[in-house]
Amino acid sequence: MAEEKRKRGRPRKNPEPVVEAAEKPVRRRGRPPKNRVQETAITPEKLVYKTENAWDNKSMSERQIEKFCKGYKAFLDKAKTEREFVREAEELAIANGFIDLDKSLSENASLNPGDKVYRIVKKKLIMLAVIGKKPCEEGTKMVGAHIDAPRVDIKQNPLYESTDMVFFKTHYYGGIKKYQWLTIPLALHGTIMKADGSVIDISIGEDPGDPVFTMTDLLPHLAKDQMDKKLSEAFKGEAMNVLVGSRPDPDKDAKDRFKLNILKILNEKYGITEEDFISSELEMVPAFKAQDLGFDRSMIGAYGHDDRVCAYPALMAILDTKKPEYTAVCVLTDKEEIGSVGNTGAQSRALENFLADLCALTTQGDYSDRLLRSCLDKSKMLSADVNAALDPNFEGTHDKLNAAYLGKGLAILKFSGSRGKSGASDAHAEFVGEIRRLFNENQIPWHTTELGAVDKGGGGTIAMMIANLGVDVLDVGVPVLSMHSPFEVVSKADVYAAYKGYYVFIK
Repeated sequence: MAEEKRKRGRPRKNPEPVVEAAEKPVRRRGRPPKNRVQETAITPEKLVYKTENAWDNKSMSERQIEKFCKGYKAFLDKAKTEREFVREAEELAIANGFIDLDKSLSENASLNPGDKVYRIVKKKLIMLAVIGKKPCEEGTKMVGAHIDAPRVDIKQNPLYESTDMVFFKTHYYGGIKKYQWLTIPLALHGTIMKADGSVIDISIGEDPGDPVFTMTDLLPHLAKDQMDKKLSEAFKGEAMNVLVGSRPDPDKDAKDRFKLNILKILNEKYGITEEDFISSELEMVPAFKAQDLGFDRSMIGAYGHDDRVCAYPALMAILDTKKPEYTAVCVLTDKEEIGSVGNTGAQSRALENFLADLCALTTQGDYSDRLLRSCLDKSKMLSADVNAALDPNFEGTHDKLNAAYLGKGLAILKFSGSRGKSGASDAHAEFVGEIRRLFNENQIPWHTTELGAVDKGGGGTIAMMIANLGVDVLDVGVPVLSMHSPFEVVSKADVYAAYKGYYVFIK
């Protein structure tokens, strides 16, 4: 530093600081260096949120999509009820090396990383897990879906005769548009517990040569009064009776000859009496198969996409998981369409009990309730439920900036509920950001959505029930057209995107 030249008189109180001379920049030949701001600037394309069509996603080939959806369609045709889904899922689980968790408990066995277990509750709920490298108390990665679907249930005292025809009385299950279920072929599925304790499984209307059933409707020529009514009033639930026969018993002196003939047929084939209906669970479901839809075969039309189009990919994801970092869990519940109630719904203690046993069997007997609480608080779940895809034929139902679209991959739903988010599960921004980053890094097609425009309606999933346990939950599912109808529509590309998304999350 150069010294300041001394002057006569008093020294200055605040001498001016001496500034060093700046070094002259050295000139180099060639192009001048780029401006630093330009080097870190984000391109306009990266500034804007954009979605992509899942068919354009380079990480998913058409061959992979078609192969996966072929398996899905075959599974869907065999699993039209929650009991049938559980039965088919158990067969696949055993074939992939999963063992019944309750057998491990009875044998005082322990669980180690890579072990595969499952549990079935009341033949209507199934949970599967692959033990991770980290202890369960550090949390789990879960995918949860429901396997029940809107349908028409048979009443406990259903059979009656009228005008030489025989009908079943019914009570619809879940939210349906009643008129959609009239005049279509129906199949009868379910279980009958006989008086002697034996169980009869019923499936009529699915195989070639089987009879089918239907609910009748008025012809247009006589439907003036019906068509003048509001849609909600034109079709009464109590009048949704299924036509099951019209041939009389040969005994002309018998009372209710037509009903008696049906009872004789059922007794000859299944050994049941009319009283056995009281201890039965019988469901009327559409009799048609899952089919490719469109000239390009890009979609699948079928009954029960809600929510098996998410449950099946979730099941396949857990079956393909080998040695995850965190314990991977797949939860497939019942009763979601009527509020997730009962001991097979998401509001039950089934998941807590399952996780408690996983904690106990992975800690060599050092279990305490605090381990379960820690496990729940640190766990994360993707609530795998469908979303209502925007239908251009029905304008005004969605906010197009936040709508689910067919063919754009997984629909991320930050919050559910209706009218002011009432009854919502609202995921935390941190967890949404985590999933967004995970999907982007793994090239999973996705888009942000909400369930319809504000004040247009809404709905819920199992997310709220699981979040109440302390788990971080985000709804991530497949967009569906004609949801809750007997013939729902999904994009094949979205189905495969669901499998990929669920797999990268739990693996």
